[in-house]
Amino acid sequence: MELIDHVSINALSKRDLLLIVKALEYTNENTGLNDFIDLRNSIIKELCFLTNTTEDQFVEYLETNN
Repeated sequence: MELIDHVSINALSKRDLLLIVKALEYTNENTGLNDFIDLRNSIIKELCFLTNTTEDQFVEYLETNN
C-alpha cells in the first residue's frame, strides 16, 4: 500500500474533476455529512493553490465546455 501514498490527478480530465466536485456537493446536500463538503473544499483549495486561481475561477474553468 505504500505505492499510493501520493495521489496524482494528472490522468483526470476536466470533466472527471467537475464530476468529483459536484458528486461531493450532492452527497453532502443529501446526507448532511460535512465530511463530503470538507473533502470537496480541500480538493478545490489545493487545486486553486496549484493553479494560482480563486475558487470561482477554477470551478468556472471546470464548467466551461463540459
